[in-house]
Amino acid sequence: MKVRIKFSKEGNAKFIGHLDVMRYFQKVMRRAEISIRYSGGFSPHQIMSFAAPLGVGITSRGEYFDIEVDDTENLSTIKKRMNQTMAEGFHIESCRRLPDSAGNAMSIVAAARYTITFRPGYEPDTTNGFQGTKQWMEQLEAFYKQDFIRITKKTKKGMKELDLKPLIYEFSSNGSSACMVISTGSAENIKPELILDAFYQYIGKERPPFAFQIQREEVYAWKNGKLVSLEALGEEHE
Repeated sequence: MKVRIKFSKEGNAKFIGHLDVMRYFQKVMRRAEISIRYSGGFSPHQIMSFAAPLGVGITSRGEYFDIEVDDTENLSTIKKRMNQTMAEGFHIESCRRLPDSAGNAMSIVAAARYTITFRPGYEPDTTNGFQGTKQWMEQLEAFYKQDFIRITKKTKKGMKELDLKPLIYEFSSNGSSACMVISTGSAENIKPELILDAFYQYIGKERPPFAFQIQREEVYAWKNGKLVSLEALGEEHE
């Protein structure tokens, strides 16, 4: 049975890098006595596929990985046993059964939703050219409303000219935070920090270090021309 697991990563866990998160969950499988399947060959490993890696320093309520298990154990039991072994900052949100034909989490990721806020004590004010957070958000919205948002992005093949606008699928702000759904995955992968850098270049200022709190809220795949959460592609199985 293929299973998709959704987990949150908050608090000090945000400082743990992706490779260490992978190793952590390999140990969780053993501690929770999950009947995860292993690959064959001389060096068998757990069959586990993570969705888009999360940058260090970013919290998340919507991280995913897929596993295969040998039996049809109750998924609520798997969730309970895993949460009993979780370290502080990690929590299993859901376990969903996937059809046998489902693509793995890594291969289908298309977009992610992020929320951006200011850290307490780092809010914009007159000392850095703003009349408070609300005005900063209004300028960010004006930046987004441009017809084109051209940047130069560093890639494996060198520097590349890129228009960010078609890669920002949704944008909204409420005066104290900004929310955006942006392209993520193997085709066109952009990060919230890249958009912030482009914004500060647009207003002629330098992005202040450590000023922002970024949280990933959800990860999506394309289905029938619409973005659907990876969780919604699975089904509950008791």
